[in-house]
Amino acid sequence: MSAGVTERLDSTRLPAAEMVRAARTFADVIVTRRSVRDFAATPIPGEVIDQAIRAAASAPSGANLQPWRFVVVTDPDRKRRLREAAETEEREFYAHRAPADWLEALAPIGTDWHKPFLEIAPAVIVVFEIHQSDHTPKPYYVKESCGIAVGLLIAALHQAGLATLTHTPSPMRFLNRICERPAEERPFLVMPVGYPAADATVPRLERKSLDEVMIRQ
Repeated sequence: MSAGVTERLDSTRLPAAEMVRAARTFADVIVTRRSVRDFAATPIPGEVIDQAIRAAASAPSGANLQPWRFVVVTDPDRKRRLREAAETEEREFYAHRAPADWLEALAPIGTDWHKPFLEIAPAVIVVFEIHQSDHTPKPYYVKESCGIAVGLLIAALHQAGLATLTHTPSPMRFLNRICERPAEERPFLVMPVGYPAADATVPRLERKSLDEVMIRQ
């Protein structure tokens, strides 16, 4: 390869015991994460959002084209319009578009078309996929790349003590209009961010055990 294409990896190999301790510490923190639908309106530090997105944007991506855009919405009027548009689509989804098995799967979680968190949460991060256009290159593995980035974003925000929710209204094209994004940017998901409300509750769920999700070969 030509000069300047590569650089030396800066890494430190930890002792085995320290590696295990670091992995366990992270796992102990992240397994406490829950999707929250009841947020406090309390403002959050903008720098926390900045650093969490910085972490998310370090995710691997197809051909390193980084096909994502993170739009941070804090303006009350824009959040109100987000909520109104999302509830319009969600009302139709729950009443007419959702298949019966999907509604049955959602029943224990207790969701419906009401989305007050889009207006109450102090920040809403709208993630867009960037696709090919006259001024953007053809990306590869767009959804996979954005999914990895969002996973890092969730972890970073949880590590900072903030709650999140991954919300995917369907369809989502109204987000381009409200967030003033071009057509080559396609909505991926909406993520309200903030502190849980003082009286917030979450469904009582059981996660699969490690033995159920991991196979050693």
